[in-house]
Amino acid sequence: MALMRKKNRVGGEIPTSSMADIAFLLLIFFLVTTVFDEEKGLSIVLPEPQETQDVAQKNVLHIVVQADGLVRVKRGESPQETLHKADEIASIWRLAYSENDKLIAAVKTVPEAPYRYMIDVLDQLTEAKATRISLQMLEQ
Repeated sequence: MALMRKKNRVGGEIPTSSMADIAFLLLIFFLVTTVFDEEKGLSIVLPEPQETQDVAQKNVLHIVVQADGLVRVKRGESPQETLHKADEIASIWRLAYSENDKLIAAVKTVPEAPYRYMIDVLDQLTEAKATRISLQMLEQ
């Protein structure tokens, strides 16, 4: 009678030698197929360059954005300035525009002011449907 030999069982291991290759291929795949959002920035339509025109001060509403978030508002050549919060600018613009439909909002920003304060003022002017806005940096 012949002896029966036991068969050697093959181990159930997963080969890990190519795991690094697979990981890098997946990494490259996801890097290539990922779509990054582009920064939208401000949606402001700028006019074509023209010669500068002199504007009467009575038609200008000076809005100065301070570094602390408060806004100084001055009408034309008037020496009187008032301090306001940014969320009050829409009502100020509507009142001034109802008196003078040729009004221009001259928004000036202190260089130390955070960008979001100027954006808050521009949002208020947009809400008030202001179409004539001049953006400037305040010269000190």
